Parts: sequence; structure tokens; C-alpha cells
Amino acid sequence: MTMTTLPPDWPGNFWAHWAIFAVIIIVFVLLMFMVFVWLERRAMGIMQARLGPNRAGPFGIFQPAADGLKVMLKEDIVPAKGDKVVHWLAPLVAVVPVLMIFAVVPFQGGAILADLNIGILYIVAISSVATVGVFMAGWASNNKYSLLGAMRQVAAVVSYEIPVVLSVVGVILLTGSLSMQQIVMAQDVPFILLQPLGFLLFFIGALAEINRAPFDLMEADSELVAGFHIEYSGMKFALFYLVEYGEALAISAIVTTLFLGGWRGPLLPPWLWFLVKVGLVFFVMVWIRTTVPRVRIDQLMALAWKFLFPLSLLNLIITAVEILAWPSVSPWVLVPINFAIMIVLILLWSRLFKLGWGRVEV
Repeated sequence: MTMTTLPPDWPGNFWAHWAIFAVIIIVFVLLMFMVFVWLERRAMGIMQARLGPNRAGPFGIFQPAADGLKVMLKEDIVPAKGDKVVHWLAPLVAVVPVLMIFAVVPFQGGAILADLNIGILYIVAISSVATVGVFMAGWASNNKYSLLGAMRQVAAVVSYEIPVVLSVVGVILLTGSLSMQQIVMAQDVPFILLQPLGFLLFFIGALAEINRAPFDLMEADSELVAGFHIEYSGMKFALFYLVEYGEALAISAIVTTLFLGGWRGPLLPPWLWFLVKVGLVFFVMVWIRTTVPRVRIDQLMALAWKFLFPLSLLNLIITAVEILAWPSVSPWVLVPINFAIMIVLILLWSRLFKLGWGRVEV
């Protein structure tokens, strides 16, 4: 494994360290935003047997830049009866927390803005703030579709935050640390193998929290037109678009750090391993969006409270029992055991609790 580590205060000065990594984070998020937009549209085109963007540059690689130029030239329209101040502030309140998440995400050993000893707690706290911006947008637009879309987002975050956090606690028990960098260093065996059920619960819950398919009910065009941002145009709409893909990038980076060994890997440079794993996780998101139909709102809530929440509690109990009962056993011995437990629990729970597929639950 490549374990190149930078000094904590690289390049030797506290303020220079913060300035350099602040710029790196902003550039990284903006570049990956454009890459993700292009990748999703091209990949979905291939999966659906149609053409993706292919006019602006070779293979349409300049299409995100063309879209960015277009939104900058669009007129900024505010509803006449809306709250103009809140309408203007909402995109900023939504986008800033997304950028702040990357402050504790390690790109390689030592390549991190702030290695907080409560890194996971910081991410859980700061990621929920973006929801406030979404609710502000729905409220300030003075539009019933916007408000309903925003309320769905709040309901999803409140419901899915619990199983998501509980699934992360299993990782914390294995490492004994809340530091993102220490979690990566502890993964001699990637935690996706030691915590397969925790990974599945985290990934599904995260998709619901960030409004990704098949849980994109906050923007269900057949029900709510465009959802909470229907009254936004120009750069303010572009900021919400940035939030959507920024959150997808953040979840991909967090999954990479918690379950895929972060920057660790053979032969390739550490930062390149990190990017490859992040791209792979996002590709899975695109794959799911292309193949899985959108669920109903009652199914969304039932999945959180009837399925993910109890399974996350069971996963936490099982992890604690394994640590106490077999503290010195090889992790590779636990890999097949945990996969078997995951399969049995999912099959049993899906039999015991119906999630409303095919009928509307009241």
C-alpha cells in the first residue's frame, strides 16, 4: 500500500496550509462538479441507448462550460410576492456547508485542511445545514410546489439521518477514532468488507438525504414540477445545481474514506487512488438513477423507519458483539461471517416488514 504522508502543517506554515487547501478544495469541487455533470449525462446516454452531449467539444466535454455560460446570462427573477432577502440568501446557505464538508476529507496522508479528532461528528453536523437553505428556498418562493418539495427534503433528512449516523458508528467502533484520517489508516482491510451491511445502509440513506434517484421526490416533475427551486433562475439556480452535485461528490468522498480505504492502494499515487474510488462511487449513483424507478413518498418514509433504522441498530449491536467477543481474531475471518449476516438480515426483514410496494400506505 502507498502511504505517502505530508507533514500536518505542510508547506511549513499554518496560514499557508489553510490558504493552499482552501483553494484546493474550491477548485476540486468546481472541477469535479463539471466532470460529474458530463459523466452523468454521457453515462446515462450510453445506458439508455441514446446520445449524450456530443456537440460542445470532443465527446461533449465542453458542455458543462457552455451550460455555465448560459446560466450566467440568464435573468434573475424573484417572485413578486416572495421574500426577496430569504430568496437571495437560500442558495448561499445551501452551498457553503457543502464546501465546508471537504475541510476534513483527506485526499492522501496529511493532505487535509483540518484533521479534526471529531471529523465524523463535524460532517454529520455541517451536512444538515444545507437543508436549511433548501427550506428557505421553498418558503421564500411563495409557491405551494416549492414549499411541498422543501418539506419533503426536510422529512427525508430527518428520517434518514438516524440510520446513516448509526451505520457510521460501526466504523467508529472498529477504529476507535472520529478522525477521518485515522479511519483511513485503520483500514488494512477495507471496511466495506468488514461492514457490508453498514455500507449498504449508509449508501442508501445518503442517496435519500441528497435527493438522488430513486429518492428524488423533492424534484418529482410529475408531482411538484421542479420542486423547491422552481422559482429560481440564473446563477441562483446554478448554485442549487452545484449543491446537488457537490453533495453527490461529498457522499462519494465520505464513502471512499469510510469504507473503501480512502487514498490507500498499490502502484498509483495516493491522490489518484482517491479520485478513482470517488469516481467509481459516483458511477454507481448514475447506474442506480438509470435503472431504478422513483419510489413514492410513503415508500420513502417506510424504507427509513421500517427497514434501515432497525437494521442499522442490529448492525451496531452485531459489530459491538464481534469486537468484544473476538478482539484478536483476524479481520479476514469476519468478512464471510458479516456478509452472511447481511444477506440473512435483509432477506428476513424484507419478509417481515412490507414497505408498501404496489399500494399506498396511509
